[in-house]
Amino acid sequence: MDAGTTQILCFFVNGKKVTENHADPETMLLSYLREKLRLTGTKYGCGGGGCGACTVMVSRYQPGTKTTLHYSANACLLPVCQLHGAAVTTVEGIGSTKTRLHPVQERIAKAHGSQCGFCTPGMVMSMYSLLRSRPQPTLEDITEALAGNLCRCTGYRPIVDGCKTFCQESNCCQANGNAGCCLNEKETIDEPEHVMPQLFDKDEFLPVDPTQELIFPPELILMAEKQPQHMQTFQGERMTWMSPVSLEELVQLKASHPRAPLVLGNTSIGPDIKFKGVLHPVIISPTRVEDLFEVTQTPQGVWVGAGCSLSGVRSVLEGLVKQLSHEKTELFRALIHQLATMGGQQIRNVATLGGNIVSAYPNSDLNPVLAAGNCKLSVISNGGRREIRLNQDFFVGFGKTALKPEDIVISVFIPVSRKGELVRAYRQAPRKENALATVTTGMRVVFSEGSGVVQELSIYYGGVGPCTVSATKTCTAITGRPWDDQTLSQAYDVLLEELALPPSAPGGKVEFRRSLMLSLLFKFNLEVQQKLREMNVIPEDLSDRMQSGIQPLPNQIQASRQEFQNVSEGQSDQDPVGRPIMHRSALSQATGEAVYCDDIPSTEGELFMVVVTSTRPHARILELDVSQSLRVPGVVDVITWKDIPGKKTRTFCGYEEELLAEKEVLCVGQMVCAVVADSRVHAKRGAAVVKISYEDLPDPVFTVEEAIERKSFFEPHRVIERGNVMEAFKSVDQIYEGGIHLGGQEHFYMETQSMVVVPVGEEREFKVHVSCQAPTFTQEAVAETLAVPSNRVTCHVKRIGGAFGGKVTKTTILACITSVAAWKTDRAVRCVLERGEDMLITGARHPVLGKYKVGFMKDGRIMAADIQYYANAGSTADESTLVTEKILLHVDNAYNIPNLRGQSVACRTNLPSNTAFRGFGVPQSIMVVESMLNDVAMVLGRPAEEIREVNMYRGPSITHYKFEFDPENLLRCWEECKAKSNYSTRRTAISQFNQHNCWKKRGMAIVPIKYGIAFSEGFLNQAAALVHIYKDGSVLVSHGGAEMGQGVHTKIQQVVSRELCIPSSQIYISETSTNIVPNTCPSAASFGTDANGMAVKNACQILYQRLEPIRKHNPGGSWESWVSKAFFQKISLSATGFYRGPDLYMDWEKMEGQAFAYFTYGACCSEVELDCLTDSEDGHRGGHW
Repeated sequence: MDAGTTQILCFFVNGKKVTENHADPETMLLSYLREKLRLTGTKYGCGGGGCGACTVMVSRYQPGTKTTLHYSANACLLPVCQLHGAAVTTVEGIGSTKTRLHPVQERIAKAHGSQCGFCTPGMVMSMYSLLRSRPQPTLEDITEALAGNLCRCTGYRPIVDGCKTFCQESNCCQANGNAGCCLNEKETIDEPEHVMPQLFDKDEFLPVDPTQELIFPPELILMAEKQPQHMQTFQGERMTWMSPVSLEELVQLKASHPRAPLVLGNTSIGPDIKFKGVLHPVIISPTRVEDLFEVTQTPQGVWVGAGCSLSGVRSVLEGLVKQLSHEKTELFRALIHQLATMGGQQIRNVATLGGNIVSAYPNSDLNPVLAAGNCKLSVISNGGRREIRLNQDFFVGFGKTALKPEDIVISVFIPVSRKGELVRAYRQAPRKENALATVTTGMRVVFSEGSGVVQELSIYYGGVGPCTVSATKTCTAITGRPWDDQTLSQAYDVLLEELALPPSAPGGKVEFRRSLMLSLLFKFNLEVQQKLREMNVIPEDLSDRMQSGIQPLPNQIQASRQEFQNVSEGQSDQDPVGRPIMHRSALSQATGEAVYCDDIPSTEGELFMVVVTSTRPHARILELDVSQSLRVPGVVDVITWKDIPGKKTRTFCGYEEELLAEKEVLCVGQMVCAVVADSRVHAKRGAAVVKISYEDLPDPVFTVEEAIERKSFFEPHRVIERGNVMEAFKSVDQIYEGGIHLGGQEHFYMETQSMVVVPVGEEREFKVHVSCQAPTFTQEAVAETLAVPSNRVTCHVKRIGGAFGGKVTKTTILACITSVAAWKTDRAVRCVLERGEDMLITGARHPVLGKYKVGFMKDGRIMAADIQYYANAGSTADESTLVTEKILLHVDNAYNIPNLRGQSVACRTNLPSNTAFRGFGVPQSIMVVESMLNDVAMVLGRPAEEIREVNMYRGPSITHYKFEFDPENLLRCWEECKAKSNYSTRRTAISQFNQHNCWKKRGMAIVPIKYGIAFSEGFLNQAAALVHIYKDGSVLVSHGGAEMGQGVHTKIQQVVSRELCIPSSQIYISETSTNIVPNTCPSAASFGTDANGMAVKNACQILYQRLEPIRKHNPGGSWESWVSKAFFQKISLSATGFYRGPDLYMDWEKMEGQAFAYFTYGACCSEVELDCLTDSEDGHRGGHW
C-alpha cells in the first residue's frame, strides 16, 4: 500500500460525524446503521432494493456548482465504504416524538397512512428526500417518489392522501383526492346532502419549514473543496475495496485486477454477492473519478458519463428535449419513457448508465433502445481509448459483452435523431413501476423525405433470449420496401422464426413472450403509420379505433373518498368510540421509534442463527456433514434434530411435522439444521458450507392434478350438501360444467420472521421475543421442545410488522429451533430470516383447483350446483384441512342455491407447506363461485350482475349448514354500491368505449361478499385481560391480542376510554405477554378485537363498579382524586377481565352447525382498462361498500 492510501472513512449521519478506520467492504449501510449506530428506524425488508423499507437520504456536496445534491437510496445496497464525504439522513434525524415531529412524519401518521408501520420510515424518507430537492412537488412527483416503496397492509390511498398535502396545486382536484381535473371530468361523484366527517383536517398540520432542516456539514464542504484526494483502500475479512480518484489510477487498477468489478450504484454486484454468494476478492469503486460523470453536448448528440445515475441521465435528456427541436429528440424521448419506470426512485438515484449497459441483463430496459438508436461507448484500457458500437455484436450472452476484462466504459454517446426518423421503446412488466420487465424492445426506423420506403430499420428485444437480441432478419425483410400491411405481415412470420423461444426457455411464459414480440412490433407499426401521415406520405389518418393501440393506459391517482358513519350528537367529546382515531403507535412508527422484534438491542454474547434447508423435494438424508461449517470463524455450533431435548415434532391438524428433518426431506426448503455464530455474516457463511448428501426418492408430487391422480391427500375429505343436487339437475333448463385454477400468493409481510430467545440463567427459564400472532401457542411449543413446563417460558410480542396469517405455525417451529440453540449454548440467540429464506420456508396462500357443475333456469336462477375444491397443501398438513373446511362454509357466498353440494380436500404434495393467509380459504372459495356465476351469465348472454342479484339471499335465510341469518345488510351494501358507483351509467359508457376502441377494452364488475367472523372451534373465541389503575390515575392495559397493524391496541384503548370515562392519553398498552395474560388465543379469524375488547370491557366495568361508592360520595371529583381515595380505602385497582366467547361449532357428520358469530357483508365495484396487445391493465375506477 502506497503512502497516498488512506483507510479512514469519514461521513456524517444525522448531523453527527462518523469515522471508521477499518471499514469492511461487505458491510452495507443498513447493517451499519442498525448494528453499529443503533439507528433501527431504517428497516430490513428485502435486502435487494425492491421494497424501500430501508430508504435513507444521501446528500453530497458538488464542488463544481457549489450545491448540495439530496437523493433517496436503499441502505441495504449502499456499501459504507462508498460514503466517504457524504451526509446520511435517517428517519430518526428528521424528527421524533421527544423533540419535534417533521411535517412528513405527522401527515403520514394523521392521514392514517401507517398500520403495521414497518414500511412507514421508508415512506417518510422517500417523501422527505423529495421535499429536500423539490419543496413544492406535484402529485406526479409524489407518486414517482413513492413508487419504490412497498406497503402490504395500509394500502397506498392514505399514504398518498397524507403526502399530497404538500402539493403546490393545493386547490387542484388531484391534490384534493380527485383524479384528473374537474374541468376534464365528464362524470362527477354526487356530493352528499350533508357534510361527511373527515378522516383528518389538513389545516391543522405543521407547516413545512426549510430552516429547521439539517444543514449539510461544513466540514464535508471543506473536505470536498480543500482536502487533497487520495486513493482509498479498505481491507475486510474477504474483500478489498479500492477507490481511485483519477482516470489514470482507475486504468492502472483495472489492468492489475481485470476481474475486479467496478461498483458505483451496487444495484447489480450487490444482489449477486448477497443472493448468489458471489465473492469478489477486489472491488474497484470509481465514484470519485470525475471523467465518468462528465456530460458533453455536440451537434451530433450527447456524450453522457458512464457513472451518471439513471436519474441524472433522465434529467440530462429532459433538458435536451426542451432545448432541441422535436425531430431531433426521438431517441431521447424513448429513453426517458423507459427510465420513468425502471426500478424505484431509490434505485434510479444510484444505478448508473454504464453499469446498466455492461450488466447485460437479458430483459434490460435500456439496452434494446440504446442499441436500436445506434449509440456507442467510449472505452479505455491500458491500450488506450476506443469506441465500440452498441449492436448485436456487443451483447454475446447472459451477462456478457464484447468488452475485455480490463476495459472501462468512460461514456455513452446518444445521437440526435434525423428528419424522417422514428424511435420508440416499449416494455411489458407485471407492474408498471418497480418491476423487472417481461419483454422490452427498442425500435428505430428511418424514411427518406416524402417516401414510405424504409431506409434504415433497427429492432432489438430484451427478455426473449440470453441477452439483448437483434431482429436482423426481420429488419432485412422490411428495409428497402414500403411500410405497409403486406410488408409487415411477412415480417411477423420472419420475426417468430428468427427469435424462436424453446418451451424450456428460462423465465417461462414462452407463448406470452412470443405474442408480446408481435404485439410490440404491431404497436410500432401503428406509430409508424401515424408518422407517415404526419409526413404526408399516406393520405389517411389512423382511425380512432386503431389509435387505441398506441395510446397509453391512464396513469392518474383515481378519485377517492372514504365515508363513515358519524357519532351521534349526544356522544361525549371525550368518548373516542366511532371516531377516526389515528393508530396509537402511528407517530412512533413514522419517526422510527417503534420497536419491532429485530430492533431489540443485542445482549452481551448474543448469537445469530441461520437455518439450512433442503435442496431436494423428496429425498432420504444419507449424511449431514457440518465439519466444514464448524471451522468457519465465528461459528459456535450447529443444531440438528439430535440436539432437541424434548418433543421433536409439532402437531397440526392431527399430523406430525418435524422441527428439523431427521431421515427424510419432503420439500425444497424444509429445515434440516441451523448454524449458530457470533454474527449474522458468520452464521450465513457457516450455513453455506454445510454439506447434505441425499438419495432422491421416486415420484415426487407437485401439482394438484398429480395429487388427484395418485390420491395423495390429507384427511379428512370434507363434504357438505343441502337439498338433492342430483335430482335438481334433472329439472333445470340448462347445465354447465367448468372450472378455474387459482395460483398461490406470498404473504410478503414487510417484517420477515423474527425472534430472540434469551435464557434467563436459572431454573431453565427462557424469554422469547417473537413476531407472531399466537404467543401462547409459541410458548407451549417452546416449552415442549425444551422439556420444561410452560411457566418457565415467557413469550413477548410488542408489535408485528405484518402477518396476514403467516406468523403462526412456521413461526412456532422457528422459535422452537431458536430456543434449542439458546438452551444448548446458554446464550441469547436471534433468528431473523432473510426475504428469500422466508418465502422459501413459510409457504403461502393455497393454490386451488375448482371444478363445478351448475344447473340453472332461463331466467338466471341457479337451482343446483356441485362444486369441488382441491387445495395444494404442500408437504405437511399445517392448517390446510381447516382451510378446506372454511372453503366449504363459504361455498354459497351471498347466494341462496337450494340444492348445493361442496367437496374439498387438501392435496399432499412435495412443496413447502402452505398455511393460513388473510381470508383463510374464503377468497379461493368465493372466486370459484363467482367464476361459476360468470359462466352462467355467459351461457345465458346476460350481464353477470343480473345473475348475482337474482340468486342473492333475501329475507330471513338459512345457510347450507343450517345457520340462520338476516341478509338485509348484504342487500343494502349491494344497492349502495350500485347507486354510488353509477353502475348502469358506467356500463353504458364502457360499452361505447369498447365499440370505439379496438386495442383498449374496459370491463366492469360488481361482486358481493358474506364473510363469517370468529373461529368455528368455540374454545378459540375466549379472551382475557388485565387492567391496572395506578395511583396517579394512569391505566395500564394488557390483553391477549397481538398488534400487527390491524389497530387492536388502538381499539382497545377506545374501549377503555369509554368504560372508565377517561381520555385516551391516560391509557397505555405495552405489549402482549404470556406471563401477564395467560392462555391467549391466536389473533386471527377477524375476531381479535371482538374477543379481547370484550375481555377488557369486562375488567374496566369491574374497576368502575369498585369506584362507584367513591364517585357517588364525591361526584364532582376528578378521576385522579377518585383513584387516590380508592387506594387509601384499600380498594383493589387491578382487575382481570374475561370473555367466554360464543359457543361455535361445526358438525361435519350432520353437515350443520353454528360456525360463525355473525357475518360481515360488503360489495365492491371495479372498472379496469386493458391493453389487449400487451395484457397491461389499469384499475380505472373502483369502490367498495
